Amino acid sequence: MAKLNRLSLAIALLLVACSGELARAAEPPSDLCSLLPAAVLSKALGQIYGAPTTTVAPRPFPNTNQGTDCTYKSGEHSFLFRVYVDPSAAASADLFAKLKSYFGTGSKDVSGVGDEAYLDKLGDLHVRKGKVRYFLSGSRDSKKLNDLANGIAAQL
Repeated sequence: MAKLNRLSLAIALLLVACSGELARAAEPPSDLCSLLPAAVLSKALGQIYGAPTTTVAPRPFPNTNQGTDCTYKSGEHSFLFRVYVDPSAAASADLFAKLKSYFGTGSKDVSGVGDEAYLDKLGDLHVRKGKVRYFLSGSRDSKKLNDLANGIAAQL
């Protein structure tokens, strides 16, 4: 009987450990703009933004995935959240490196945001988390961009 209890405990611990791994490897939502609700953006930037307009973002290179552009408006001001979901984390890391070499002239690496991130020369934030790459543009306050980016990364 004691062996059965130990076996049951071992199985339960294994299931708990595996479920934690599955939770971390969750797929991004089908509505990628839901990763950045307008209310969260409004609170972070201190002005009221409407719900995003969703459009298709161009492929960065041939034979890569199209992305999603989520454009938020506050009066005449716009904020862009562009997001791509790649086939794997390795493919995403490769594309991120290629794009950084293209856009990264004068860039500054940012630590503690996603798996890797940098601010480009215009002050826009580029982030990779797992197989998702995203870009935030519309504020020159890097702290606010980092906070927004971390909130998005926490959902991936």
